[in-house]
Amino acid sequence: MAPEVEPRQPPVDPRLWRYATASRSFFVVLAVLAVAQTATMIGFAFLTTRAIVDAIAGSDLSGTLLALAAVVLLRSVTSFAREAVAARASARVESQLRTAVLDGITRLGPGWTATRSTAQLALVAGRGLDALEPYVGRYLPQLVQTVIATPLLLAVMWSADAVSGLTVLLTLPLIPIFMVLIGLATRSVQRRQWDTLSRLATRFSETVQGLSTLTVFGRQHRAADAIDRVTDDYRRETMTVLRVSFLSGFALEFLASISVAIVAVTIGFRLLDGSLALGVGLFVLLLAPETFLPLRQVGIQFHASSEGVAATRDVFAVLDEAAAASPAVTSAAPLQDASHELRMEGVRVRDLPPVDLDARSGEIVLIEGPSGAGKSSLLHALLGTAASTGRIELDGIDVRTLAPSTWLAWAGQRPGLAAGTVASNIALGDAVMPAATISEALALAGLADVDPDEVLGVQGAGLSGGQAQRVAVARALARRLRGHAPVLALDEPSAALDAATEQHLWRSLRTIADAGALILLVSHRESARTIADRVVRLTGREVSV
Repeated sequence: MAPEVEPRQPPVDPRLWRYATASRSFFVVLAVLAVAQTATMIGFAFLTTRAIVDAIAGSDLSGTLLALAAVVLLRSVTSFAREAVAARASARVESQLRTAVLDGITRLGPGWTATRSTAQLALVAGRGLDALEPYVGRYLPQLVQTVIATPLLLAVMWSADAVSGLTVLLTLPLIPIFMVLIGLATRSVQRRQWDTLSRLATRFSETVQGLSTLTVFGRQHRAADAIDRVTDDYRRETMTVLRVSFLSGFALEFLASISVAIVAVTIGFRLLDGSLALGVGLFVLLLAPETFLPLRQVGIQFHASSEGVAATRDVFAVLDEAAAASPAVTSAAPLQDASHELRMEGVRVRDLPPVDLDARSGEIVLIEGPSGAGKSSLLHALLGTAASTGRIELDGIDVRTLAPSTWLAWAGQRPGLAAGTVASNIALGDAVMPAATISEALALAGLADVDPDEVLGVQGAGLSGGQAQRVAVARALARRLRGHAPVLALDEPSAALDAATEQHLWRSLRTIADAGALILLVSHRESARTIADRVVRLTGREVSV
């Protein structure tokens, strides 16, 4: 099989300007500062040459030294300004891209994220964007400096001494040629390093999530060995990147030193035979290293930012997918509490039979059937976490154009609790939820004796399975009590409950439905039929209502 060839990536990806508007003005300011810095380089070389020539001639140096001090100060100020602007711009660009990535993931929806590794997405939005700091803050400013300073310095050298200018013009291209060759090698090894890091993050996340199962079956050591192997791969890839970086740095420095030496030797011979004035020779000799310096610095900063360059591929891939996604969410405000109608027409998930359903506010629709018949999949189609065909409309509006948080409250088979208090888990997404609403939701879920301020561990550690499940139900009920969710979708909410607690929950759901809620309830329990207005039975082959 032929190796995969990555498309050529330009020095500055144009998508950076599209997705991070702060980068546009950033380049303009950098260009102005680059011109100012180049002018100070030329001024420094000119005044230094004049001071040396005047000193040899025995002339007064006070005016020249004062001007030289002013130029040195100005050069320091412009260098400081460039660093300050670069630091501020990199922070703004990183912030804009992180916001764009998170908005893009939200736009793509849970159906998209369900097919992606959450660990890799976290890596892209976290370390990947953090790695852009050297790319935006150091590499891009140096690239702008090189594009502006190198031609100007070469033009000044040529005007002062055509022979030296021609020498630099002939030797200067050697550095970009080697930079391109080295850059191709660096991009390849850096890409492998980034992919290995993504694989390591995914493997570690999956191992931690399934650690209890692995321990029970005595496979935790094999999982640890697998992580160790991926970690060793990452170590080797990192050392390869460092090795290429050091070798490329040596090659660039060597080429630049040889080029400057050639200029110095030609100047020396012409000074000896008297064909070149001392002032011109010194001026050109001082400018020669400055002409090569920007290119050398570009190579150095490219390697320092290589991880950020590798991460941009994944960052922009998410943003491109989000830009192409449709339809866009058109509603972000919660729907007002009123009578609502949910209609499904020919909704098919995977290869399961299509489902037709028409439900209204005040109803409890029980969805039942054997395992694998598609009950949970149907609810996931509502959430957008499962690809489906057909139409799902709320009051005649395609639900894919509505933000789920504006119309749907959800409690799945997995509680989905986070570290924090019980109250913070119930008020998820609602920063101003009253304490009375939280207490009422807990009581409806049969958790009146649970302290809302009780602190939970990761994934709700500290509660039993049944309690965690009821906290998730209380979260959905609280959204309904706040008027943010006319539709409730509950997937096996009583699976871990005893009969008495289950009956309490059924009574609470009937009360909520009678108050105007539309409830879609998935349950295996026969007792759920006592509160259902309608029963939709899925068998995996057909649908009966």
